[in-house]
Amino acid sequence: MSRTPSARPPEARIPRAGLTADRLVAAAADLADEAGYENVTLSALARRFHVKDASLYAHVGGLRDLRTRMALLAGGEMIDRIAAAVEGRTGKDALAAFAGAYRGYALGHPGRYAATQIRLDEATVTDAPALRRTTEVINGLLRAYGLEEPDLTDAVRLLRSSFHGYCALESAGAFGAPRDLGASWDRMIDALHLTLENWPRRAADRPTEGVSGRDPAPPGTTAPSPPPPAAPPAPRAPRPAPRRGPAGTAANRD
Repeated sequence: MSRTPSARPPEARIPRAGLTADRLVAAAADLADEAGYENVTLSALARRFHVKDASLYAHVGGLRDLRTRMALLAGGEMIDRIAAAVEGRTGKDALAAFAGAYRGYALGHPGRYAATQIRLDEATVTDAPALRRTTEVINGLLRAYGLEEPDLTDAVRLLRSSFHGYCALESAGAFGAPRDLGASWDRMIDALHLTLENWPRRAADRPTEGVSGRDPAPPGTTAPSPPPPAAPPAPRAPRPAPRRGPAGTAANRD
């Protein structure tokens, strides 16, 4: 009776021939989703392809280079979803669609999403079409609310911290109240929409007050006359000189 060969681990089924940087990065992104972003190493990736670690250096420059490539891959996938969701929408509808696509990617691809959170150097950001597109999409969304710099950057940070914080807590199972998570998310979007619609004005944009401390009169009208100055207070009666005690000290003290 013939024996059925034991199943080989997934990494051993991937052929060794034909390694490319794109294949390595895609496999690293899958590994991140399966095992966690922090567990993506060159050794783990080499085992997945059933090759020695040194074989990977012909395609990637090391772990930092691999993680940068993962960030660009995941960032491109994420913005594709977001752009498709917000297309043809404005205002609150666009905000809700943006947020929903963001949350869906973050929860559905936790390892890939974690890769998008690393800090990239300025040259990489400038040269990456996916990251430039991300900026265009989010800025277009916020400009529909009438925001320009520096308020634009402040609003981007508000949205990013709100979306990321909620998704991170939800992914970790940190919300313990029985309230439905989707309902709370929708209320957060409502609150963010109201905030963006009523963005606080900066001091430099506020009307300048008149010299008297009141708003200037509208054009074509006469400003009311200022009230007459208050009468000066009546002079106080001089205080009697204090009586002197021994050694010239004052007998009365305040």
